[in-house]
Amino acid sequence: MEDALSVPPLFSGNFAFFFDLDGTLADIKPRPDDVSVPDAVLVRLSLLAEMNNGALALISGRSIAELEQLAKPWRFPLAGVHGAERRDIKGHTERVTLPENIVQPLERSLRHEVASLNGVELEAKGMAFALHYRQAPQHEDAVFALAKQMVARYPQLAMQPGKCVVELKPSGIHKGAAIAAFLETPPFAGRIPVFVGDDLTDEHGFKTVNALGGESIKVGAGETQAKWRLDSVNEVYQWLERITDHQQEKQQALTNRRDGYESLSRSI
Repeated sequence: MEDALSVPPLFSGNFAFFFDLDGTLADIKPRPDDVSVPDAVLVRLSLLAEMNNGALALISGRSIAELEQLAKPWRFPLAGVHGAERRDIKGHTERVTLPENIVQPLERSLRHEVASLNGVELEAKGMAFALHYRQAPQHEDAVFALAKQMVARYPQLAMQPGKCVVELKPSGIHKGAAIAAFLETPPFAGRIPVFVGDDLTDEHGFKTVNALGGESIKVGAGETQAKWRLDSVNEVYQWLERITDHQQEKQQALTNRRDGYESLSRSI
């Protein structure tokens, strides 16, 4: 879609909400460890979850362990490593893994190659590997060439480009599949999905949500399959504040109407 996309409306009804984290709920930092989600934003997410029967999940390239730390003290359903690991609302976790006879030689090869690319960092996630080049953009071509080489060597892998990162992950694993899996189980089942994300890694999610008749929201500039756009992380915060206020008002109006009906019935 072209860049001229409208700000999303304030959805209220039978919806399920999915949020990416880096670049969506938190500004991207030079180092992933520097990222945090403001407490006020976490409170708004918990309110939105509460008003939608718990149907809110974080969907990220980060691991579940990292997401858990960033979301404290709240405990949301989570999909980490683009959906290679997924924890449902009851705390049950499922993981997709790569065989050890792939993981070990792959990591050795990547570490050997990255050693000659000053500023490029390798993040080993167990079932996936991320090549970060935010500190060394001059090595972008070399990083992509290395990733393509590894995918050709190990066909069980797929390459996922992102913002100054290329990830190697199990083939068939992406955020769209993670969202679809959540939508098969309570409290997400039967709800209309809303997904907010900012990166190339989120386009799979937008495509899946669109196909299911849901609402997709792109954060920041760039071509996208999303239906709506928010220009920045701060705009996400503002929209989150407005939508929680809107849903609370709708629920309060419904409660007042119900109480009015009950009072009228008693008086009759």
